[in-house]
Amino acid sequence: MTASKTTTVEVRLPSRLGFEKVAMSTASAVAKLMGFREDRIEDLKTAVAEACINAIEHGNRLNEKLSVGVILSAGEDALEVKVIDDGKGMRKQPVKPDIDRKMHGEEDPRGMGMFLIQALVDEAEWVAGSDGKSSYVRLVIRLDKD
Repeated sequence: MTASKTTTVEVRLPSRLGFEKVAMSTASAVAKLMGFREDRIEDLKTAVAEACINAIEHGNRLNEKLSVGVILSAGEDALEVKVIDDGKGMRKQPVKPDIDRKMHGEEDPRGMGMFLIQALVDEAEWVAGSDGKSSYVRLVIRLDKD
C-alpha cells in the first residue's frame, strides 16, 4: 500500500485588507490543478477570502507588523486550507446569524463570515493556539468524483 501524496503551497500575507485576493487566487489555481468544478472553486475562493479577512481584522487587528499564513495542502481527493494569524482564536464555535434581524437593521449586518464559510466548504474548524496566539481556521473542500 502506498501513502497518498500531498502537495503543499504556503503563502504569507501582510495584515492589510486587499491581500486576501492573493490567497483567493492561489487557492483557485491549486483547485483548478486538482480538477475542481468551477462552482466549487468559487465557493472556495469566497471561504478563503472570508477566513483571511477575519484573520487580518480580528486575529491580527490590522497590525501590519503581523502576517497571515495560508497553507494549502492538496491531497488526492480534498484540499485543506489553513489560515493562521497571531490572535487568541475563537472562544466558541460560530452561531447561525438571524438574517431577518440583520436585514431589518436590528442586528449588526456584519458577522456572517463564519457562517458563510461553514456553508461553502465541507469542513470548517476554528482552533485557538495553545500558546494564546497563532490560532487558525482549517477549511476542507472535497473533490467530487462525478
